[in-house]
Amino acid sequence: MSRIAVIGAGAWGTALAAVAARPGTDVTICGRDPAIIESINRAHRNPVYLPEITLDPAIAATTEPADALTGAAAALLVVPAQFLRAALTSLAPLLPADLPLLLCAKGIEAESLKTMSEVAAELVPQNPIAVLSGPSFAGEVARGLPAAVTIASRDPALAQFFVAALGTARFRPYLSEDPTGVEIGGAVKNVLAIACGIIEGRGLGDNARAALITRGLAEMVRLGAAKGAEPDTFRGLSGLGDLVLTCTAGQSRNYTLGMALGGGVSLARALDGRRAVVEGVATAAAVARLARRLGVEMPITAAVNGVLHRGMGIDMMIEGLLSRPYRSE
Repeated sequence: MSRIAVIGAGAWGTALAAVAARPGTDVTICGRDPAIIESINRAHRNPVYLPEITLDPAIAATTEPADALTGAAAALLVVPAQFLRAALTSLAPLLPADLPLLLCAKGIEAESLKTMSEVAAELVPQNPIAVLSGPSFAGEVARGLPAAVTIASRDPALAQFFVAALGTARFRPYLSEDPTGVEIGGAVKNVLAIACGIIEGRGLGDNARAALITRGLAEMVRLGAAKGAEPDTFRGLSGLGDLVLTCTAGQSRNYTLGMALGGGVSLARALDGRRAVVEGVATAAAVARLARRLGVEMPITAAVNGVLHRGMGIDMMIEGLLSRPYRSE
């Protein structure tokens, strides 16, 4: 592959640019912040999102999408889920009809309740679409630590195309033909990570967290089934793998937000000063609405949405979950 465009200069976009950069491949990052772009070009660092990582000097950066896309064989869209529609709307006139797109955000669009691939299919139906998800912290990926992810598309050849473009000995993509399941897993796990952080912040113990992860996985599977996903998808990297990582690691923005809430910090204060987006906040409301629309029972998700957006107290949330009727697994 001769050239890859990476749309989004946050931590994950920068990390994926580092993965894609290899002999024979030119990588150009497109971002909105001129200071970040200038630093990547001059000092080979993203000073805001990955300040400790030195990037390959061959990685270029620009604020102009047209410059990034010119001559590109593929584009990675690495913008937050709630901004994907705006990004695609502005990019649509610049995208060649056959340019493959890899969607790398995890979330459900708050207004439409669509997955990222559904948004892309609406706005750029002429472009081949694949999605990337799985247990992966940007800093570790950028440092070259081992990671395994899922690349999914209903077109197996397209998924294989991106595996060949990004796969290395340390960054190992696995193939899937179930983008819906992969996207549902990536979205719901962020909501469950907030719940697990609340458990930790309230000091409720590891037993409670294990129970929440397990029952949360059941919610994820139910929603996926209602959307037509394959149950086996949720046993893989983009389901259980990403769920376990996000619900147990201090690097997770969603988990640490939940810890702050569980410790008594208000949502506004917990979010104050965070430049990186905490995807689970908007996704909690979207998933809760989607579950109601599809008639899917998701009590943990509903409880997190209650805390984040409906004024529910933490103790009321916990009491509500603990007082649910006994049932079979």
